[in-house]
Amino acid sequence: MNKPKLAFYTQGCRLNISETATLEQSFSNEGYCVVPFENGADIVIVNTCTVTENGDKDTRRLVNKINKINSSSKIALIGCQSQILKEKLFELKNVQWVIGNAEKMNLAQIISETNNDTPVINTKKLIKKPFTIKTSAIDKKHTRANLKIQDGCDFYCSFCVIPFARGPARSRMFEDIIREAIELTEAGHKEIVLTGVNIGTYEHNNHHFLDICKALVTLPKLSRLRISSIEPTTIPNELFDFMAIEPKMCRYLHIPIQSGSNTTLKAMSRKHSTKEFIDTVQYAYKTVEDICIGTDVIVGFPGETKANFDETVATLITQPVHYFHVFSYSERPLARSKKIEAIVDSQEIQRRSKVLRELSKKKKGDYLQQFIGKTVSVLFEQDKHGYWNGLTDNFLRVKLSSEKNLKNEFLAVKCNNVEDLSLTAISL
Repeated sequence: MNKPKLAFYTQGCRLNISETATLEQSFSNEGYCVVPFENGADIVIVNTCTVTENGDKDTRRLVNKINKINSSSKIALIGCQSQILKEKLFELKNVQWVIGNAEKMNLAQIISETNNDTPVINTKKLIKKPFTIKTSAIDKKHTRANLKIQDGCDFYCSFCVIPFARGPARSRMFEDIIREAIELTEAGHKEIVLTGVNIGTYEHNNHHFLDICKALVTLPKLSRLRISSIEPTTIPNELFDFMAIEPKMCRYLHIPIQSGSNTTLKAMSRKHSTKEFIDTVQYAYKTVEDICIGTDVIVGFPGETKANFDETVATLITQPVHYFHVFSYSERPLARSKKIEAIVDSQEIQRRSKVLRELSKKKKGDYLQQFIGKTVSVLFEQDKHGYWNGLTDNFLRVKLSSEKNLKNEFLAVKCNNVEDLSLTAISL
């Protein structure tokens, strides 16, 4: 009997991308045929996100789109949104599986054991214990590989639903991380991105986050190691010291601030003060040459006054932060901020968001200007609109016109202009 054709769709974060790559590989190993999302598969698997209200809306829109492409497709909704909103998701047309984070990596077995059109719901409680991942996340769609080292969070910021969706902080067994990293590089991935929910809290058998970095850079086929989003209070200065001397370490960090006002940070139940964030980015900036630092900012948190917002603007203007992801505050189920009644007007949230987005564009543009006339090493990823696109280790997007196939290739190029927050370059 022929197995059904599968398609995958990933919403949200880099961690979801990593998990989808693992699932695709595990289904392929079981003999399933994975087809492009638009091709009308028998089963469409959606790895969901519930960080914001928009993520919830996107899932409903996506289910409608799947039904229009192929009304006979069965749909599996897995991951964070499934863990939190399971009853609502089952109301959507053709949804047969709603699988939370505890069991989603066992999806191949769950689907194979499903009888006919029997609806399946599985949102087991997530348990705090070390874990392994049997199948490596070899990613056939992306040049860079995402390596999951950690899951869950114990911080419980008042605006955040992720501790409820992802469960308590737990770390992957150290040896299992090294094993997958070797397999990823053997499969041709030259850059690995370390990912998780709160990766700086990693701890297993006296191994900590920096120990992972030091172990992975010794792999002979690894050219770059990149760190994804990491909380400011979890970064030891020794990480920056190591980044400054180890050529395989990408000179890049994404450090969420969420607000530059201590009053708002306290209401958010964040673990850092404005001073602690500033001390972290200043040490990084002074220690690591040409480091690129990004951040996340939430606008319109309940009770955020104009004065609080102005403090955030002042912090971001004066500090070496080169771009920001700006999020409008979104009320989330189970998050404690729902109880705060001082709601910020939606039009004011839009105004403040625009201010920060324009500031982010200016700061990123100014940062890019520093590299005009300089030679940089780029790992090229894809041919897009007639230009090869790739990234430097410090997260500069570079475009190059070339008739050669540069996919997954390193090339030294000379930057000559800034266009649409990317650098254009010429071959040497």
